[in-house]
Amino acid sequence: MAAGDPYAVALVFAGFVVCVAIAALSYQRERAYSASVIYLALGIAAGAVLHLLGGERIDPIADAELVGRIAEGALLVAVFTAGLRVERTLFSGQWRSVVILIGLVMPACVALIALFGTQVMGLSLGAALVLGAVLAPTDPVLAGDIGVGAPGEQADHPEEARFAISAEAGLNDGLAAPFVLFGLVVAAGAASEDILEWALADVLLAIPVGVLVGALGGYGLAALVHTGRERGMLDTQFDGFVAIASPLLLYGVAEALGGIGFVAGFVGGLAFRRYEFGHEYNRELHDGAEVFEKLLELAVILVLGSTVTLAALKEPGVAGWLLTPLLLLVIRPAAVFACFAPMRALGMRSRLFLAWFGVRGVAALYFCTLAVQTGILSPSEEGTVVWTALVCVMVSILVHGMTSDPLGRKLDEEVTPA
Repeated sequence: MAAGDPYAVALVFAGFVVCVAIAALSYQRERAYSASVIYLALGIAAGAVLHLLGGERIDPIADAELVGRIAEGALLVAVFTAGLRVERTLFSGQWRSVVILIGLVMPACVALIALFGTQVMGLSLGAALVLGAVLAPTDPVLAGDIGVGAPGEQADHPEEARFAISAEAGLNDGLAAPFVLFGLVVAAGAASEDILEWALADVLLAIPVGVLVGALGGYGLAALVHTGRERGMLDTQFDGFVAIASPLLLYGVAEALGGIGFVAGFVGGLAFRRYEFGHEYNRELHDGAEVFEKLLELAVILVLGSTVTLAALKEPGVAGWLLTPLLLLVIRPAAVFACFAPMRALGMRSRLFLAWFGVRGVAALYFCTLAVQTGILSPSEEGTVVWTALVCVMVSILVHGMTSDPLGRKLDEEVTPA
């Protein structure tokens, strides 16, 4: 191997990245940033080094399938882990804030972003709906830093805003999928029979199938695992691998049956937790899942950062760049405050927390690549949608990563005043 071989340089950089990631994760709770900020910077640096060495960058459009699969894997583990964290009873009024976020805030954000896309960005209605659906859901991978803690770390009634963010992020990726598909149906021509097929297959069938597979599969897997441990058939040192096998099984079965795999993953995590509500085993399972989740988060954000070029950053145009502050500072906050107006029990700091932390991340990257792979959008709109979304994701990683810790402390002060 010749001196300076690009492959050897890449191995050195990969080892350096992992070391930096370990340090960033170890001390992120003591610093005013999340580890994802460091990952993004490393990814941008990796792309620059790759360019200098004459290598080819990963392109989120040309390499949509590869990028999508990486993002999909991270989301799979994240939604299942989010389900494991939730300690509230299922059939109670304690989920009202989550229902509002998913049933009212998310559709409102889709509509407002689509309106901006058609009226200001010049997108077709279909492309604008896809952009709205891509950017509306809160990301479960990055929202983990601001949501509820691991099993056993929460009080009997965890802080409402943190719980709402965790549950919203875990569930809304699956429920955003029909909006993405509807945008693609509209972009393809939106014949009445196509819309009917979308309503029947992607909403009325896909959502219940995802819930059913997640509920039965998660509870059944928990029963098998707990029985195997009690009989000495499963070694406890491999508990963490259950957190990989379970979402893979649930997602695969749900998708094979025409359901939404991410819904099955989140509901499966909830059901798994309900089989045995004690903290000890669920904490081990959660910790194992979190390790894989962080590794996948590192991979996805490194890939995201490495795709950045000056030419790509020009794709959204002035209007596309304007959408990012508009979404973070106006659209999400306005939707949250309007939809939560009747819920007087929620304090002002909690509302501000929910309004600000509509984190965009891995989920947006996944849905972008999903839209690209269909080939329905025109090349020009494809580039505008993808890079507008990715610009928003990168800005979100920076600003939410820098504010998660200080604003989280402010929120806790409201809940537990001195």
